[in-house]
Amino acid sequence: MYMHHVSEALGPCLCTALRKASRAVTRVYDEALHPAGMTTVQFAILRHIARAETVPLSRLADQLVLERTSLYRTLEPLERRGWVTVAAGAGKAKLALLTPAGAAVLDSAVERWEGTQQRMTEALGEARWAELRTLLAETVEIAQ
Repeated sequence: MYMHHVSEALGPCLCTALRKASRAVTRVYDEALHPAGMTTVQFAILRHIARAETVPLSRLADQLVLERTSLYRTLEPLERRGWVTVAAGAGKAKLALLTPAGAAVLDSAVERWEGTQQRMTEALGEARWAELRTLLAETVEIAQ
C-alpha cells in the first residue's frame, strides 16, 4: 500500500528532487544556448570532444554518464550539421572528432554558457556551489 502521508512528510525522493532540479537548470542553459543552435546536452558533448581532441565513443558515454545508445542518437544531429565526425578506431572502437565547424560553433556558444554559469553560481554563492558540486559528484559515484 502506498503511504502518501509519509511521502509528503519526508519530501520528494532523491530521484524526483534531482530530476526536477536537472530539468529546471537544463531549461535555463538551453535558453541561453538556443541562439547558438544547440542544447545543453549537445554543448556538453562538443566540449568533452574538444577537450580530448579524439575520444572513443564508449569513453565519451562514460564521461557524460549516458547510455551508449543515447549518445549515438544525440551525436546524429551533430554529425548532420557537420560539427562532429565519427571515425573508425582500433578494433570495433569508434572515435568522435570535433570538426572545424564544430569548434567554431562551440566557441560561439561558450560566452553564452559562461554567462549563465556565472549567474547560476553567483545566485548560489561560491561556498554552496562548491558543496553542491561535491554532493553531486558523490551522488554519481554512489549511483554507479
